[in-house]
Amino acid sequence: MDTQNIQQAAQLLWNAWMEGSTLDNLPVSCRPVTIEEGYQIQHAIARLSGQSRFGWKIAATSKAGQAHIGVDGPIAGHLLSQRVYDENTRVPFAGNDMRVAEAEFAFRFGKALPPRPAAYGQEEVLAAVGSLHPAIEIPNSRYRDFVTVGAAQLIADNACAHYFVLGAAAPDTWRQTDLGAFALKAEVKGKLIRDGKGANALGDPRIALTWLVNELSRLGIGVAVGEVVTTGTCVVPVEIGGGDEVRADFGALGSVRALIE
Repeated sequence: MDTQNIQQAAQLLWNAWMEGSTLDNLPVSCRPVTIEEGYQIQHAIARLSGQSRFGWKIAATSKAGQAHIGVDGPIAGHLLSQRVYDENTRVPFAGNDMRVAEAEFAFRFGKALPPRPAAYGQEEVLAAVGSLHPAIEIPNSRYRDFVTVGAAQLIADNACAHYFVLGAAAPDTWRQTDLGAFALKAEVKGKLIRDGKGANALGDPRIALTWLVNELSRLGIGVAVGEVVTTGTCVVPVEIGGGDEVRADFGALGSVRALIE
């Protein structure tokens, strides 16, 4: 794809995001075919937004999630700074067609990991992490039928990123905790409770985190000090609507809530 086509696709998706509208597909003239083209469009959207990068998200970290959106592996997206909320601020709901919230482990980096030819190992990645946080992601798509558009277009659409709520840092005992076996709950107050575990995120949130760092490195991108990576839902996403209160309970590692407007 040339620069003009990348910019055209990014502008169409960004306009849809800002207007709360949807597309069937990107036009053939600027539709990404490869994952790399999808990421080029995604990075152009981030530039168009004028927002700083808060961090990164991972989508499709479970087999069920991959099957649901028609991809064969995880995909990464930007977390934009103005789309991040604290748990005492109401999160807008209007225009959200996915209508779900996801309970996730998020890691904030205390040390930068620049891109390099050699893959990063899990222990090296974890040594660069400053803190672990419970988090809630509220995804959305700019496509009317996001389950059929394919991985390249989903990546271009920022991997269904929308809003994100970060909880307080967990006790440092998380480093001695088996996050893959760790049990947690997601609750929509007064409506439903769902159980989950860390293994739903690529077998272990630490595995998902390492995948993200290496995927970015492959693309020539590093993870910066202070950036947050949220590693994918550990619970079957809970259905939400306006006025709901969502809570993700990580037991000894803390909790976080999202107030849906």
